[in-house]
Amino acid sequence: MIALLQRIKHSSITVEGKLIAETGDGLLLFLGLEEGDTNADIEYIGEKVVNLRIFEDDQGKMNLSLLQTQKEICIVSQFTLAADTKKGRRPGFSNAMRPDKAEGFYERFVESIREKYKLEVKTGSFGSNMQVSLLNDGPATFLLKSKKKD
Repeated sequence: MIALLQRIKHSSITVEGKLIAETGDGLLLFLGLEEGDTNADIEYIGEKVVNLRIFEDDQGKMNLSLLQTQKEICIVSQFTLAADTKKGRRPGFSNAMRPDKAEGFYERFVESIREKYKLEVKTGSFGSNMQVSLLNDGPATFLLKSKKKD
């Protein structure tokens, strides 16, 4: 499982010209699911996301987490994070979890953040062509992986 986190001032997601999600200050999380991911990956990444100290305290140091600040989070499924780009010029997606399985994993991840950490979660639309707009704060972008990769 791969999570690309961006600390944001605001974000919005549009599908077919309709606004489906909008957030203020917080995190935009792009979630890439890979074959072999398990519920343990959901737990690991979820715990990291909510507890990673990436928000500034009163002294301007990255010392506070999403959980501590209760800022907003928007989670977007993005299979392209699982792309293999080592060979050639066309990305390969054999590492990406099949869509029929990935949708359930995505939904479980979102629900685990809502239920376990009692955070309000906005989402994209799984499998849809989305237009994602954001204002990155910092910029601050972090890549999390649940497994060690070469």
